[in-house]
Amino acid sequence: MNQKPKVPSSDPELAFNELMQTVAASTQQLMIDFLAHQPEAFKREIDQYMFSNEFLKGMSEIRLDPVTAIEANVNFWKDTFDLWGRALNDELGVPGKEVVTPEKDDYRFRSKSWTEDRIFDFIKQSYLLVARYIMTSVESVEGLDEKKKTQIDFFIQQYIDGMAPTNFILTNPDVLRRTIESDGQNLLKGFQNILSDLERGEGQLKTRMVDADAFELGKNVAVTPGKIIYQNELIQLIQYEPTTSKVNRTPLLIVPPWINKYYILDLQPKNSLIGWLVAQGHTVFVISWINPDSNLAEKGFDDYLLEGPLAALDTIETITGSSETNAIGYCLGGTLLSATLAYLSAIGESDRVASATFLATMIDFANPGDLGVFIDHEQVTNLETRMNQDGYLDGSDMATTFNMLRANDLIWSFVVNSYLMGDKPPAFDLLYWNSDSTRMPAKMHSQYLRKMYLENSFKEPGGMTVAGIPLDVSSIKNPAFFLGTVDDHIAPWKSTFGGASLFKGSTKFVLSGSGHIAGVVNPPAANKYGYWSSRERPKGDPDSWHQKATLKEGSWWPHWQRWITKYVGSKVVPRKPGRKKNFPALEAAPGSYAARRFD
Repeated sequence: MNQKPKVPSSDPELAFNELMQTVAASTQQLMIDFLAHQPEAFKREIDQYMFSNEFLKGMSEIRLDPVTAIEANVNFWKDTFDLWGRALNDELGVPGKEVVTPEKDDYRFRSKSWTEDRIFDFIKQSYLLVARYIMTSVESVEGLDEKKKTQIDFFIQQYIDGMAPTNFILTNPDVLRRTIESDGQNLLKGFQNILSDLERGEGQLKTRMVDADAFELGKNVAVTPGKIIYQNELIQLIQYEPTTSKVNRTPLLIVPPWINKYYILDLQPKNSLIGWLVAQGHTVFVISWINPDSNLAEKGFDDYLLEGPLAALDTIETITGSSETNAIGYCLGGTLLSATLAYLSAIGESDRVASATFLATMIDFANPGDLGVFIDHEQVTNLETRMNQDGYLDGSDMATTFNMLRANDLIWSFVVNSYLMGDKPPAFDLLYWNSDSTRMPAKMHSQYLRKMYLENSFKEPGGMTVAGIPLDVSSIKNPAFFLGTVDDHIAPWKSTFGGASLFKGSTKFVLSGSGHIAGVVNPPAANKYGYWSSRERPKGDPDSWHQKATLKEGSWWPHWQRWITKYVGSKVVPRKPGRKKNFPALEAAPGSYAARRFD
């Protein structure tokens, strides 16, 4: 950086404004240099949000609450003097307590060297003190609306994360130790990794998160046996092979999000929700969305509903002979499922769905969580301009957005491991799925962003229409099970709780430990995280519900299974996929739609 943040002066507001302007200017130059070597998708995301006129204008308009500013300055200098005093005592052999410690979920400083080595312990605590001071001060700004304040908070945090001592050779003890022990071979390997990633990205640096060669769809991920028994332009419908002597009469349809591929629910046999559901006696069908190209640019929300869940329900009814189907929607798939229920209610066919389960699903988008940082009228308009050129949003664009929400885990850790430590990317099934991103048709993505995130009109009666029919989610009377996850940064659990309160029918809410993926994909054998449950209907204050709910150990899966038992019907002979004359097996699961990539 060309400039260093100035030491706060006696005028707290002036000092903080100077600091923020310096941070903004330093960040801009730093990121310009950094972006010169990054993929176009990453450049567009940063340039669009961080260096937009609106963002820099917001930086110049910052005003501080005087009391908070003074308190932040006093605490910062007190802690700084305490840190220096501790460092001097360490030199004299009188150890003391740390002045500041990393958060429990901050794994950057987990190496013992950050605590046992006095120099690196001082570097770590100095960084954490400055980071805390900046963020405490930013959180107290006045004169900005909440949306802009949240955006500034987010991008200042990106700057702070990028400047962590863990990200640089001379201030990372583990990198220094590896360099000494290997005679610099780690840096040579890191440079080779850079060259490899540049070659893979055809001149653009695309940092590998995973050893993609270690996985193959249908071989060691997405291995639950099944067949593609139906397809149209948007979906392939998978029917899975039964594994029990009898199955439930009422079949089960899973609607995954179209932003990612369905096999997050079928990574490995040990953590496959799909495989577990089959083992419970469900006849399981799963929608596998197409990875679209420009030919599907005009596919909109109507098409995704009619050619997705509705087409699947028609097919399932013909194959199984059951007039009812249980349904599960995950994330955006749950949002689409709620729209499907509202549509069926409007046309008098709500009884086609015996029950509906919503996993980490938002229906009320008033508080969309961290993703809201990337969504306002200016940003959506810019995004639409880009999408209209290609006819779709490229999967790498969305992947970059999600990775920025957890930059330390999903960006900087891979930079350090690959380019500084010289390690090969890990063979990790979840990261393989995460890197297998999908495109989204321009029309669909635009409609979704505007109707849900910008306008939050989906929850309002008539706020959206399908095939000319107004939707009203408050008309839904189907029995419903909602799962929120306590650490969800994509679908915050309090927002999922608010959506659950909109339905008229019997509704149950369960709160799982962990986050958007681990809280959902939590097999019983792992015995992890736990969940909160209550007999009370979800309504009113979510915190009040949480306080009254009972914490139970283990996975929520068996709890859900007990809930859905009353909606599965009697036991019948297992249905083998591909046996119906009109719906022969087209190919083996996971199918060609899931395998389609645009790397």
